[in-house]
Amino acid sequence: MELVEEFAFFLSKKQKASKNTLLSYCRDVELFLTKEGIGGPEECFAVTRERIQDYVNGLEREGKANSTVLRSVSSIRNFYNYLMERKLVEENPAMGLELPSPEHKPPVVLTPGEINRLLNQPKTAELKGARDKAMLELLYATGMKVSELITLELKDVDLEGGVVRCKNGARPRMIPMGAAAEDAVGYYIANIRELMVENQRVKTLFVNCGGQPMTRQGFWKLIKGYIAEAGIEKPVTPQTLRHSFAMHLLQNGADAEAVSQMLGYSDTVSTKVYSNMLKERIKKVYNRSHPRA
Repeated sequence: MELVEEFAFFLSKKQKASKNTLLSYCRDVELFLTKEGIGGPEECFAVTRERIQDYVNGLEREGKANSTVLRSVSSIRNFYNYLMERKLVEENPAMGLELPSPEHKPPVVLTPGEINRLLNQPKTAELKGARDKAMLELLYATGMKVSELITLELKDVDLEGGVVRCKNGARPRMIPMGAAAEDAVGYYIANIRELMVENQRVKTLFVNCGGQPMTRQGFWKLIKGYIAEAGIEKPVTPQTLRHSFAMHLLQNGADAEAVSQMLGYSDTVSTKVYSNMLKERIKKVYNRSHPRA
């Protein structure tokens, strides 16, 4: 339909939407119009909230994932927002719908054994391996985000005090490093970094092989390699060591408030997902092991 083509032009030129967003929105809108048999502008303008609700219910009956249904509604809603802006419709019929709840998949957490295998992969006799060992040990020891790790500067590390200063917007925080991370980072600073950095004006703690600040993409590339070498088949992301850090602390009796502070959260609500995972794991062990479960 010509309206969808005009909508696509609006998204690309006026809202500067990415190519993927553009394709996704238009595909969802075209699917809606096709399935509902809407063939012309006048019929498109006459669509009611009830008709879109029936379409949404149909997607759910087909077994579509909640995320797919919600994305489809978002696309249709944006399409009708566009028609409203052009004054072709008076209101958006995609508002006020009954929608499925977003799916909240629990984060992937590595076991202590998997963590050990991963941390033992870097070849520390090599410059790159010693650097990678320090990065991985520090990430797991502190639970910081990758974006925080790669922006650390030399001055943020206090080896004598055994802490690292993590900058997180307006709320910098001091996090203990632990002996393993302290040893790996200390060795890297004393013996490796100066051999990798040619420009002494580079202040970031971790640098690539060209002596420039490590990037998020560069770190993700190296960790994917170590994950494969360690034989870990879980769907690991750059956040996995952060999730594992939090879960392992709670499993070993750490206070939820202290874990929240180390992660940079202002309250314990954000760590509740880890506590819930821990409770579910305990329930499974109980139901599997207790004779009267």
